[in-house]
Amino acid sequence: MNTSPIDPSSSAEPAGTASHRVIALYKFVALSDLETLQADLLDTCLANGILGTILLAQEGINGTVSGSHTGIDALLVWLRAKPWFHDSEVKESWADAPPFYRMKVRLKREIVTLGVPEVDPTQQVGTYVDPKDWNALIDREDVVVVDTRNDYEVAIGTFKNALDPQTKSFRELPDWVDENLKDNPAIGPNTKIAMFCTGGIRCEKSTALLKSRGFDDVYHLKGGILKYLEEVRPQESRWEGECFVFDQRVSVKHGLEPGNYDMCHACRMPINADEMNSPLYERGVSCPHCHDGQDEQQRARYAERQKQIDLAKMRNENHIAADVSQAKAEKRKIKEEQRARSQSK
Repeated sequence: MNTSPIDPSSSAEPAGTASHRVIALYKFVALSDLETLQADLLDTCLANGILGTILLAQEGINGTVSGSHTGIDALLVWLRAKPWFHDSEVKESWADAPPFYRMKVRLKREIVTLGVPEVDPTQQVGTYVDPKDWNALIDREDVVVVDTRNDYEVAIGTFKNALDPQTKSFRELPDWVDENLKDNPAIGPNTKIAMFCTGGIRCEKSTALLKSRGFDDVYHLKGGILKYLEEVRPQESRWEGECFVFDQRVSVKHGLEPGNYDMCHACRMPINADEMNSPLYERGVSCPHCHDGQDEQQRARYAERQKQIDLAKMRNENHIAADVSQAKAEKRKIKEEQRARSQSK
């Protein structure tokens, strides 16, 4: 995996069967004229056969997309030409199968939803820590390490001795901070707080949150867990388990090798081999995490969906078509959203 600065020439096609180039990118930067930017970005992606999701907001850009080597090169050239995005945090990997089936560019209030309007990462964040320096920081006795991810992500892997806020969504983190870190007598004036997440965006916004709450000595892992797993050797690692990723790979290990988890396509939870051997598991329908919460109607609907997916694969087709009609539908949706926003003003 390569990272910033954006440089299309820095990537070489991998050996073996991996043919789908995947990039995850984000940048906290003040943006304007979002509707024009949305349309131009969608056109660029569709013209180059790129699939995935990109979010735009006044606070910046965030997304993960995949495509051919040359298609991703074209997107990186487009991004590099924009003064707002030229130094975006970009992480690259490869996949054997398409990680995404559609291309979406969405306008949001936040590129990662915290729900606290006064938190502005374009104004203040914590101190970046390179992966090579992360171990030395979190090994210190005066450092509190906080995992900013959701509970299902933490469940399959985290850093040794990290605090788990047990959040269901990122929006729950501010309350956890107020209840567990703010005014905590165990956290003195000299205590350092180190935060991390998958790719860097949530922990960067988390340190902005802590700054707004009066914490001064806060740090976040630059490039996130993925960059750490890429750069730090397993024998030196403080990482335990695997890292959940938000695409068809489900999880990765050191060296960003594919992990051992699959996903329940009913509840979207990562599941291991033991869970797939459970009598409560039915591919595409249920798993031990969600079986008891489903009724017969839901299970029947999920079973029919899985049947259609299997039939499409037998015909060598995509069940979710990434074709011209999908592109037209996405553009139509954007125009409808723009019209609705203009009418509400």
